[in-house]
Amino acid sequence: MSRTTPDEVIEFEPQEVKALLDAARILLIDVREPLEYASERIPGALLYPLSTFDPAQLPPDQPRQVVFHCAAGGRSLTAARQRIALGQPAAHMAGGITQWKADGLPVVRIDPRTGRAV
Repeated sequence: MSRTTPDEVIEFEPQEVKALLDAARILLIDVREPLEYASERIPGALLYPLSTFDPAQLPPDQPRQVVFHCAAGGRSLTAARQRIALGQPAAHMAGGITQWKADGLPVVRIDPRTGRAV
């Protein structure tokens, strides 16, 4: 169930993110680095690495809510806080892709030898 952190970041569990993504109600932003994204990613997630992140370059929260994710939740929380600092609402996925996979949710993996999805 979603909750709000003390600094007003909305926090979703992976199952909630999956349902919202399937319903096209969110824009999922992966703030991991390109190499991490290239090796495995959540289907439908867009890459905006935190190392070069500029929250002003992201679309507004309409009509889909922006939700950030990373490996374990730390970087996505940082990105969400940066977005809040601009006066925009922010959400992130608790536990990151690590929790997503632990919950049995789908990922796209790339075989480094062939470059093909597995």
